[in-house]
Amino acid sequence: MKLLVQRVSRASVRVNGELISEIGRGLCVFAGFCKGDSYEIIERGAKKLLNLRVFEDEEQKMNKSIKDIGGEILLVSQFTLCAELSGGNRPGFDDTLDREKASELYEELINSLSKSVTAKKGLFGALMDIQIVNHGPATFILETK
Repeated sequence: MKLLVQRVSRASVRVNGELISEIGRGLCVFAGFCKGDSYEIIERGAKKLLNLRVFEDEEQKMNKSIKDIGGEILLVSQFTLCAELSGGNRPGFDDTLDREKASELYEELINSLSKSVTAKKGLFGALMDIQIVNHGPATFILETK
């Protein structure tokens, strides 16, 4: 699983102009599910996200987690994170997980996160418009195997 994690002041998802989800301060997480991903990998990824210390403390050091600040998570599926870009000029998607299994893992990830924080989601597989106010900027790549 590949995650692109952005610390945000706010973020929202729209599909066909309709607001699907929005959050305030927290993390916007783009999740790509790759071949070989499993429920065990999802649990490890959720635990890492919940404990990732990317929010500033009183001394302006990244010492606080999403749980510490009472923040929210917006989870957006993004299969293109598993694309292969080394050959040619067009992305290859041989390493992406099939749609049905990826959808199951996406739901598992949102359920795991929701046990500890407010977690909202985009619309799996849809063409979405994502608005993000990246606070920092602070963007991280997390690959869980």
